[in-house]
Amino acid sequence: MAVEQSPVLVMITDAQARIEYVNPHFSAVIGYGREEVIGKNPRFLQSGQTHPETYRQLWDTLTAGQIWAGELQNRRKDGCLYWEETRISPITDETGQITHYVGIKFDITDQKGRQEHLAYLAHYDVLTNLPNRLLLADRLHQHMAQSLRHRQRLAVAFLDLDGFKSINDTYGHDTGDAVLVTIGRKLRLVTRDADTIARLGGDEFALVLPELSSTEECVPLLQRVLNAMSSSIYIGGQEFAVTASLGVTFYPQAEDVDGDQLLRQADQAMYQAKLAGKNRYHLFDAEQDRSLRGHHESIENVQQALAHGELELHYQPKVTLRTGQVISVEALIRWRHPQRGLLNPGAFLPAIEGHPLAVQVGNWVICQALADAAVWQASGLTLPISVNVFAYQLLAPDFVEHLDQFLTDHPSVSPEQLELEILESAVRRDLAQVSGVMEKCRALGIRFALDDFGTGYSSLNYLKHLLAETLKIDQSFVHDMLEDHDDLAIVEGILGLAKAFRRQVVAEGVDATP
Repeated sequence: MAVEQSPVLVMITDAQARIEYVNPHFSAVIGYGREEVIGKNPRFLQSGQTHPETYRQLWDTLTAGQIWAGELQNRRKDGCLYWEETRISPITDETGQITHYVGIKFDITDQKGRQEHLAYLAHYDVLTNLPNRLLLADRLHQHMAQSLRHRQRLAVAFLDLDGFKSINDTYGHDTGDAVLVTIGRKLRLVTRDADTIARLGGDEFALVLPELSSTEECVPLLQRVLNAMSSSIYIGGQEFAVTASLGVTFYPQAEDVDGDQLLRQADQAMYQAKLAGKNRYHLFDAEQDRSLRGHHESIENVQQALAHGELELHYQPKVTLRTGQVISVEALIRWRHPQRGLLNPGAFLPAIEGHPLAVQVGNWVICQALADAAVWQASGLTLPISVNVFAYQLLAPDFVEHLDQFLTDHPSVSPEQLELEILESAVRRDLAQVSGVMEKCRALGIRFALDDFGTGYSSLNYLKHLLAETLKIDQSFVHDMLEDHDDLAIVEGILGLAKAFRRQVVAEGVDATP
């Protein structure tokens, strides 16, 4: 009979699931002789590892007269577990009544073992047997969901060993690996069952600490981790002393964050712990991070505005009050924001102060002002133009070189038509350097004005060393000089200084519109 020689396991039962037949290959694989199983129910092979729902679905399918196929984990006669891929078919008589069940089974234990090994390699670190980055991400996602559902806090810690590289370099990677295995074992001992410990690679580990009622609750645990890491490790009779730096962040936060962001935050905090002296933990400051990111995003937005041509110049006239004559104009930058409309410089320039982008924006202002002056001149209107200069821009090493090139690019505009306004804050940074830059610019024919004069640390030293032709009195003094005697005294004092040093004076804040 062919079934007797079949390389697959064959079992036939009656309608009551009593075994009537098994082939020799069944006995060879499972260990039970034919006489040992005849009359028994196949459930005696069950290992208890297969979920009861599987058996419920199995019998629901068979009693409906349909074929069931699936995988079962059973137990051999010697007690070892094995996996079988099973296909059970109900056999009916001419009336449609089920008379027998025929099971065709394949031993897939080796195949399952390979699958489980591959799954293990995909989710666990081979050296320490800790979860790897992939399994960590999955567990972190689950804990984050539970944290929201149960209104609990969750801590994510990033751990990096201090001085581990020297162990690898001095004693070799085998010793280094043994240290890492010991570190993994220590972490298991000092953390809770609910916590997840993962090795991310090298000497970097991550901890997920769920079910916290408050952020303070994890502090004793963090201290236990630090204490465990700093205790001596003995390998091959050699003592090794390592410590760890920990960065910690918490979830949920005011902003919506994902698992990757939490790990990056913890990583950032860990570097702060390193900078602070190592062998300590540092808590991530989400509020400070939002502020820094907002600043960075503002810089990127201004950079895009410059690239997309959204910046523009408006011109404010300077008028002689006695005659009403317009003697020059001041270039004022504006941002034609696609969503927020026209923005004044106070809404975006502070974000780039001290950043290289300030040089790009400042250079654009000078170029655009010279281009506009050239257009006006071609129409018969010649007016001097004042341009505000960032301190960062003025002190850039190539400022004069760029300025010379801008003038060369607009030959119809005389250098004397361009006046650069600098703030006292720029002067305070380096009086000698500012003075040197001004002298080089004056050699090109450029004129200067000291802007917001009187608000900083104005001194006779400035007027002596800075060859600025014009002093601009800050509008905070001009606005109230008719009501405030002190403001009037300051204005009169500046006028006296200007006369003594033969400087021109411009009063800010007398314009009709802000």
